[in-house]
Amino acid sequence: MSDEAAPPRPRARIVLADNMDLLPGLPAGGFSLIYIDPPFNTGQTQRRAQLRTVRDAEGDRTGFKGQRYRTIKLGERHYADVFDDYLEFLWPRLEQAHRLLAADGSFFLHLDYREVHYAKIACDQIFGRECFMNEIVWSYDYGGRSKSRWSAKHDNILWYARDPARYTFQYEAIDRIPYMAPGLVGPEKAARGKTPTDVWWQTIVSPQGREKTGYPTQKPLKILERIVVVHSRPGDLLLDFFAGSGSFGEAALRHGRDVVLVDQNPEAVEVMRRRLGFAAPTIEALGSLTLLPSETVTAPPGEAPAAEPLAAESAATLEPTRQDEAPAESTVEDRPAAASPEPARQDDAPEESLADEAEVTLAAETSETPVIVGESPAAAEEAG
Repeated sequence: MSDEAAPPRPRARIVLADNMDLLPGLPAGGFSLIYIDPPFNTGQTQRRAQLRTVRDAEGDRTGFKGQRYRTIKLGERHYADVFDDYLEFLWPRLEQAHRLLAADGSFFLHLDYREVHYAKIACDQIFGRECFMNEIVWSYDYGGRSKSRWSAKHDNILWYARDPARYTFQYEAIDRIPYMAPGLVGPEKAARGKTPTDVWWQTIVSPQGREKTGYPTQKPLKILERIVVVHSRPGDLLLDFFAGSGSFGEAALRHGRDVVLVDQNPEAVEVMRRRLGFAAPTIEALGSLTLLPSETVTAPPGEAPAAEPLAAESAATLEPTRQDEAPAESTVEDRPAAASPEPARQDDAPEESLADEAEVTLAAETSETPVIVGESPAAAEEAG
């Protein structure tokens, strides 16, 4: 039997709150990695319907082996994604992210084409232009195509370091992807694969997959795992104050990081409570917001939760490898591998019919299992 103690179990704190009621009370420099996926200001109400199907000869859809099923709508999750002055909304939250970031920490801001250019100018002023490290483009491809413009099939993720000379970048932890022409690089490199560039090809969360929570615009776990494992270390304390369905929280916990998750939507907190149950998270409500009945309050409403239980011990600062210092892998052009199909944005004109793509194929033996289906296969537009 080994004398080494098992590593401590990672901890999660979920807070139902307006993030600007909570953030000013958190300790400066307390978080090694902050990721936020705020509303994208689409001008629409984001919706996700939750459906259940039962076998019915007169049903409204066809499933496995031609069996007919009747659809029962169980409910709908939604939020308004409309802001008259988006930067006025975002600016104080960016300032708090800068204040809360550790000296060797990284901040990731996930948006899309609508507001990312304005947000970068704001971040340049708050963090400093010299602290801008990368713009990561998450690219996907699925659903309708516009006939009046190039269809928008990507999100933008801005990475800022608190100190551009000292930050966490674990090069060896990067997951590798296949070469498009492995015969040109030799068997050893082909077997090892290559590191991704700043364009990440990754499918959206499948409407039929086990990862799907039903929360609108949920982001893929794989995207967030890549950020977590490369830009933080086990035992670090992480923060997401637009937590949504808790994808960032799951990525953090499954890789041994502590995490604080904040959202003002009780439905989001309920989704996170179920999704992150394996980590036994503490759940709190702040101010006048009220938890759903199934949730357990662990702090009196109106009191800011103390940060001490999740405060990670400060580790020795390591000099990271800058991305531009990483060894070159090949002179052959690295082309991204093909991605799995992904959905269209809501503002794309669905010139190609999306009905077949949005419909879920039902297995005869699981006809009573709840199925999550969206109004349209829209690309991820907001938190989580």
